[in-house]
Amino acid sequence: MAKEDPQYIEKQVQSFIDVVYRNAFRIQKLTKDILDVTRIESHTLRLNKTRFDLKDVILNAIEDTKLKVRPECSNQVKLEFKNRGGELASYSDDIFIEADKDRILQVISNLLDNALKPLTCDGLVSVGITRKIEKNEGPEKEDQKVVVISVEDTGSGIDPEIFPRLFTKFSSKSFSGTGLGLYISKSIIEAHDGKIWAQNNNDQGKRGATFSLSLPLALN
Repeated sequence: MAKEDPQYIEKQVQSFIDVVYRNAFRIQKLTKDILDVTRIESHTLRLNKTRFDLKDVILNAIEDTKLKVRPECSNQVKLEFKNRGGELASYSDDIFIEADKDRILQVISNLLDNALKPLTCDGLVSVGITRKIEKNEGPEKEDQKVVVISVEDTGSGIDPEIFPRLFTKFSSKSFSGTGLGLYISKSIIEAHDGKIWAQNNNDQGKRGATFSLSLPLALN
């Protein structure tokens, strides 16, 4: 294709626009991450809690994530309802929690972005939702109903070197990230009285890693 061809020029211009957009997005995200770290460390992170259906937030996060991948890789991310030792949720279920909607969306989007980074088009990221009852120790503590969200990928897994400090600041060996996302995510989830953890998929010859978080279900 000749360089004077209008289609060639249009593709070149679009490629430059894409580069500018990606870099602007990275700068914006870095700025937000630094502000969030400052709020966390100064104990000024504020939550705007409302009652909402968690499933809608997860579906929105998945759709937003799909916009960040190449069109031919759009099948990389999907919602799968898997039973992970609890009551399996379904597409028709409402899963209400009382939380900061924007912050929960931020955490789930961050986990999806991290899962996509090491993948090629033949990789897969799946999201599972399960209800569970957490047993609380002590005679005065009641068992708690929680929802567990799991983000599983088929990538290379978590590097053993950074696994022990995975949720601390700057725990990344990637040149494309700052290592702040998981630290911020952990702080947000714990501020909601939830938990977040990760593991490599070592069972049955599976590849990749699974990041999970639990949040209390809203009381009826």
